Parts: sequence; structure tokens; C-alpha cells
Amino acid sequence: MHKFISALIVLAALFSAAPAKAQEEFKRNLEQVNFVPKGQWITGVSVSYSQSNQDNYQFFILEGLSGDTYNFKVSPMLLYSFKDNLAAGGRFSFERSRYKIDGGDLKLDSETDYNIDHIYSVSNSYYVAGAFRNYISLGRSTRFGFYNEVQLQLGGGQSKLCNGSGDDLTGTYSKNFSVNVGLAPGFIMFLNNYSAIEVNVGVLGFTYKHTKSTKDQIYVSNLKTQKANFKIDLFSISFGVAFYL
Repeated sequence: MHKFISALIVLAALFSAAPAKAQEEFKRNLEQVNFVPKGQWITGVSVSYSQSNQDNYQFFILEGLSGDTYNFKVSPMLLYSFKDNLAAGGRFSFERSRYKIDGGDLKLDSETDYNIDHIYSVSNSYYVAGAFRNYISLGRSTRFGFYNEVQLQLGGGQSKLCNGSGDDLTGTYSKNFSVNVGLAPGFIMFLNNYSAIEVNVGVLGFTYKHTKSTKDQIYVSNLKTQKANFKIDLFSISFGVAFYL
């Protein structure tokens, strides 16, 4: 038994004394094309606008809906490429929405019916964001590529909601503040050496929002929300034009 244990000790000493084989460095052999060279200024703007009008419109549980809505958003940006395929800068966004419902009924069943006429809502929002971009070419192409944009966004806004008419008129005024940290991936296509079309799928990340509301200039309420979003919303896709100077 003692001889067996001694043999095991000798073998362990031999293995521990043997020089370790150097681990070879693993390389994926991915070629990085100089998609956006160092020293370029990148400026551009994305704009979205939607409008709808309803006249005695019916949709599922909504009947006799009449009114109009619109939404407008503009977002200019300015970035500087401090290294090949890397850029940093900022962007500003303004958004305005209005919803006006002159009349309509919310019908849940044959005995449950709610009138939703004389509703008016308008809101304005402002956002300032610092941005960092990493560009990746599509294969060896210098025309098509992707980018991943990291954003730190601060924003705020005001909104007003009115309901009813005459002596039954009620209104709520709200102010909000929000912080967002997230990713904004996108696709880019160069039309020529200086202009490109960009498609952005919106910000994916973490959001904190605080809203303070005052109803009929008397009742005050506060709402705080935290949200993590890593889902792609098809309604958040936006198109823009960028210039590389």
C-alpha cells in the first residue's frame, strides 16, 4: 500500500514539473472594412408624421367615433468620427401629439355603454441625448452596413387633457421628466460618398419617468415608473437622412 501511494506521489510530481503547453490565441479572422473613416462630421435628421380623421368610425367596441389626431416628431443629430468606425456626439428630439374626439361610444356589451365625447389632449416632449456609435460594414461592402448607438437620454414635457363641456368640463395638466439609457441599433445605406439613408428601430434599454399631474387646478398626483424594454417595436422604426462631411 505504501509503495502504491509513493508511486502516485512521484507521478504527480512529474506531471506538475512538466512545462505547460502554451495556449494558442484564437482568432476569428474577421475583416473590418474602414466604413466611416476618422475625421468625418456626421449630421442628419429624422422626421415622422402621422395624421388620421374619423367620421362615424366603428372598430370592435368603438362605435360612432368622430375626431382627428396627429403626431409629429423631428430629431436632428451631430456626431464626430474620432476613430475609424467610431463616432460620438449628440441629438435633440421634439415631439408633439394631439388627439381630439368629438363623439363616440365605447360599447362593451348590450347593457354596458360609455360615452366618450368631447375629449381633447395635446402634449409636447423634448429630449437631449449623448450618443456613441460603432459602425460595422456588411461583409466587405462600403455602401451597406449596420451601426449600434448607445444613448444617454434626458427629457421632459407637458400635456393637457380636457373632458366634457360647459359645467361638466374637467381638465388635467401634467409635467414629466424621464431618463433613458439604452441601445439604438440601425441599418445604413450610402447613396454616395457624402449622404446616406438610416433606418432606426428605437431605443432598447432602461427608462425612468416621473409625472406630476394637477386635475382641475386642485388635485395633485405623482406617478413614477421604471421600465426595461428589449423588444423591437415595429411602430418605433424611423427613417432618416445623414450627411458625412
